[in-house]
Amino acid sequence: MKRSELVRRLAMLEPFAAAEASLEQVGTPPELAAELLESALVRGDVEGRTVLDLGCGTGILAIGASLLNAAHVIGVEVDDAAVVVARRNAERLWANRLEFRVRDVTGWTEPAETVVMNPPFGAQSAHADRPFWEAALASATVAVYAFASRESRTFIERRAVARRARIEETRPVDWRFPATFPHHRKRAVELAVDLWILRPGPPS
Repeated sequence: MKRSELVRRLAMLEPFAAAEASLEQVGTPPELAAELLESALVRGDVEGRTVLDLGCGTGILAIGASLLNAAHVIGVEVDDAAVVVARRNAERLWANRLEFRVRDVTGWTEPAETVVMNPPFGAQSAHADRPFWEAALASATVAVYAFASRESRTFIERRAVARRARIEETRPVDWRFPATFPHHRKRAVELAVDLWILRPGPPS
């Protein structure tokens, strides 16, 4: 599937009905979701793989992985209302071979070959991203593809070293964040965001 077609399909998905600031429910732009997924696809990390989407929200990365022929996809999300939307979105695009589970990612260790995620950036609650990175590095057997605030670079690098993971690539992406929460005053802001690609180290 060409990226333009993937973007078109992902743009059809229903967003959060009422995004929660406390959970930092920031929808992943379709163009950036497609960029992450295509990066994984060309490296052989989606098609035929088990894929885990941590903090899946309304399902854009999980559904995209399914559309790109992942063998099985699990979306994990603490907000049951978001999961209702995610399931509806999967039905809308006829995405299959995927399931959504309502639970916190803290302590998640069930393995998957590839982890994809757009976790909280820690803007509302300091270190909110940490349980997601811990779960990703504990679960992935092949690769992790994730977005993160540029301010988290040092933390992610240190956790990768601690987990003996190899950082394959870190690149900035253009992320325009529209006004989403009641406290937002500007129509949109540019966020400093990186796309990370990591390879897990050998089992300890």
